[in-house]
Amino acid sequence: MKHIILDTDPGIDDALAFILAFNSPELKVEAVTTVAGNVNHIKGHRNAKKLMEFLGVTDIPVCAGAVIPLIKKLGHAEEFHGKTGLGDSELPEPTMTTDPRSAVDIIIEKADELGKDLTLVAVGPLTNIAVAILADPALPEKVDKLVIMGGAFNLTPYGHGNANSVAEFNIWLDPEAAKIVFNSGIPIIAAGLDTTTHPEYRMSREM
Repeated sequence: MKHIILDTDPGIDDALAFILAFNSPELKVEAVTTVAGNVNHIKGHRNAKKLMEFLGVTDIPVCAGAVIPLIKKLGHAEEFHGKTGLGDSELPEPTMTTDPRSAVDIIIEKADELGKDLTLVAVGPLTNIAVAILADPALPEKVDKLVIMGGAFNLTPYGHGNANSVAEFNIWLDPEAAKIVFNSGIPIIAAGLDTTTHPEYRMSREM
């Protein structure tokens, strides 16, 4: 059993991550943390709760995180994800409450509690992870690893990036956060555009 925190900016693509995470018997989702990205932080946080209620999961903490990138101006991807962030789907408004802890607080708390049994899974910009590392510089040594959806490591159908000619969206949206995370020493498995744009690729279950 792998314990994970799902750090997310839902997002149509992140909706698929929710479905997979909550239906994989080998995973135990300890918390969901939200970050501004595909849509603003209010829509993204609401979408996380909508998805969890849609999946029948209401007993896991949902914690709000960063509302803007560390330095640069917040962008969005509503042209891809629709005004709601979920392809303009009409899921019911959520009724579950937001956990009072911040995303950073619960990341640090669960890292202290679970140690190497915890994997961080970030499918949005890396702002929450970066701030958690700044708040607890020992975090990279405490957890097992960080799995991210981000980066563009080889040529893709978009060229080398999808936010511009060289940058993938999640990294582009908060490059300073990405730099902190990649330089922190935390073990990273990255699924970049060269993987995510080729659905015929299969990721090992050993990950």
